[in-house]
Amino acid sequence: MRASSLLQRFGLVAVALGAAAASAQSPSPAGAASAPAAATQRIDVTANRADDADLRRRATAAKIVIGRDEIERYGDSSTSEILKRLPGVTVPGPPGRGGAPRMRGMAGGYTQLLLDGERVPPGFSIDSIAPEQIERIEILRAPTAETGARAIAGSINIVMREGFRKRLNDLRLAVGLEDGALSPSLSWTRNQPLGDWIGNGSFTLSRRRQDNASRSTALREDTQSGATLLQRESRFESQDRRDSLHATGRLQWRNESGSSAMLQPLLIHSEGGGRQRASREDVIADPADPLAYASSSGQSDSRFTLLRSSGQWTQRWGANTRVEARFGLGDGHGRSRLERVEFDSGGLALRRVDERSDNRDRNASLGLKVSSSLDGGHALVSGIEVEANRRREARTILWDGVPQLTEFGENLSASAQRQALYVQDEWSLSPQWSAQAGLRVEGIVTTGEGASGSSVRNRSQVATPLLHAVWRPDAARRDQLRASLTRSYRSPNLNQLIGRPSLNRSDPPPGSNTALSADGAGNPALRPEVALGLDLAVERYGAEGAVLSANLFHRRIRDLIRNVVALESVSWSPGQPRYVGRPQNIGDARSSGLELEAKFRLNDVFEEAPRVDIRSNLSLFRSGVQAIPGPDNRLAEQPGGTLNLGLDHRLRGMPLTVGGNLNHTPGYDIRLDADRWAVQPDKTVLDAYALWVISPELQWRLSVGNALAQDPVTQTRVESALQHDRVSMTTRSSASWQLRLEMKL
Repeated sequence: MRASSLLQRFGLVAVALGAAAASAQSPSPAGAASAPAAATQRIDVTANRADDADLRRRATAAKIVIGRDEIERYGDSSTSEILKRLPGVTVPGPPGRGGAPRMRGMAGGYTQLLLDGERVPPGFSIDSIAPEQIERIEILRAPTAETGARAIAGSINIVMREGFRKRLNDLRLAVGLEDGALSPSLSWTRNQPLGDWIGNGSFTLSRRRQDNASRSTALREDTQSGATLLQRESRFESQDRRDSLHATGRLQWRNESGSSAMLQPLLIHSEGGGRQRASREDVIADPADPLAYASSSGQSDSRFTLLRSSGQWTQRWGANTRVEARFGLGDGHGRSRLERVEFDSGGLALRRVDERSDNRDRNASLGLKVSSSLDGGHALVSGIEVEANRRREARTILWDGVPQLTEFGENLSASAQRQALYVQDEWSLSPQWSAQAGLRVEGIVTTGEGASGSSVRNRSQVATPLLHAVWRPDAARRDQLRASLTRSYRSPNLNQLIGRPSLNRSDPPPGSNTALSADGAGNPALRPEVALGLDLAVERYGAEGAVLSANLFHRRIRDLIRNVVALESVSWSPGQPRYVGRPQNIGDARSSGLELEAKFRLNDVFEEAPRVDIRSNLSLFRSGVQAIPGPDNRLAEQPGGTLNLGLDHRLRGMPLTVGGNLNHTPGYDIRLDADRWAVQPDKTVLDAYALWVISPELQWRLSVGNALAQDPVTQTRVESALQHDRVSMTTRSSASWQLRLEMKL
């Protein structure tokens, strides 16, 4: 469905409600709009709506702040489920299954993911953080010199639970239910101030059981006659289990002179396994494309451990200068094993496949920052950063005990080193004007390995000037206009730089495959993408956290990275060319959009209305890739828009609060190449919750995620002069229930 259809369907619900709320708001008291806080000041986290909105209003660079109340409202089991309700954020994949969040509909890598202000290590999944361990989430719509320029779409900063000057001892027990499978979890958070020291610890134990099922139909038709040449029906089922431990701590020290130190370790460990079954049948067979096998069964197991430690030392020099030194160390280690047996139509075993992988990602970072408050309302920040990442992949593939892909060796690696210098000045010109100007220069060196130990090294340097400004027409009111002009970039990830191929399991070598069942391989010669960005926004802030905003953005991207599928003569299939997909720099692209948001209380608009909190946002996206002919030559995975409409209501005379959120992403077609398309269906997700407060120390929360449980149907197709191929896949979707007991000890 197109963006225009989305507007027609919902009648601009977010805009209409927001406009009504804004017109009903009374002016804020004079002097409420104060000068923006310096970018380097520490922000004290609080838990009410007004303070989150105030932090957002005072920031010179546009940001959205989500506090603990919104994070825990629905009792979500994954962080991505929280993020999907935020303005301009989309989550790919089937409903309720989570996934890496994307801002403004752009694919993975365009959104910078930060953990306590530091980039997450390679291979890190945001869903590996339990929501109970998050203090707040910050959405930054444009990059700044201080937070980094690898944010073409924007940044998402996850701030972990931190110490306060009060005691905290929270325990949560929960059990989830999906497709008859129970998933229990336990989380505990403890905070203890001891004089100048504050200790904070949090851990979560969970077990998740999940059943997955899908079915697909592959059709091949003659282009001239329309006759069906092939119809292949496939089914897949799996039963998966995963046990996880998430633990984090924070030890902080402060003295009266303003010096402070912080040490924060993080441990994430998960392990699990599952069983898989698949079957395939040719309803109409194509002699030129016989079935490689008719069915398969297998089992898999995997484990992943991430150890991360970060630290910070802050020292004040005089009354106006602060020096901050930071470090970060990370070690992520993942291992997996898959054993699969393929059978013919009579049940006779054809081949036994054994795949094992052992991947390790190590990273280290150092940073030094100097912050000064100068005369004339200036807050100056300058710094230097050094970061090193290295990924090592060890993989063995055995077919009936015979090693495959031996020309690549068992061990391949890729590395990236980055050095950055930045300076940033935030200036409060007057009660009506504030501005932030910055310059960040980064040097990047990437190295990737291919076959026979070959290595490709790339060096690049990106200078990113960044400018943000806020104008308040009347300092006594809370209306303001924002503008940002930025330069940002996206560097290839280490997986894309490693040349070892991954073989398609449906049509494995030594036979042929199609463009829809291509093998995959890396490209060590990739260059970073660079984008020029413009953001314009108008905002109105009302009482008790009410917000009405409209934001326009535009990005012009150079050296776009796109996966290109082509027929190649490859070493792993001698004498039989195969289709292989490799990431390549293909040229320029553009992306634009409109983001609307309205948050308000219904009885502030209509006096007789119940006390209902409304949260709504609507985003519309358009894009085009110059090297690919239209129509539908949009950025990969970018829908036409996304809509959220949520409400919360506390019943009078009862300690019960209920709420829900409707998230809708319209379906869309994407032209991936001149002859290749991907089709995504409409996705509508309904979440709801009920909170029963027994006492200030005890409450029950019942929530349901993906209540509609719609089964999405995706499609990919290739159209040539001789034949049309398309694969349609239906994935089973299920509602997920959770009952949670929350206690303050």
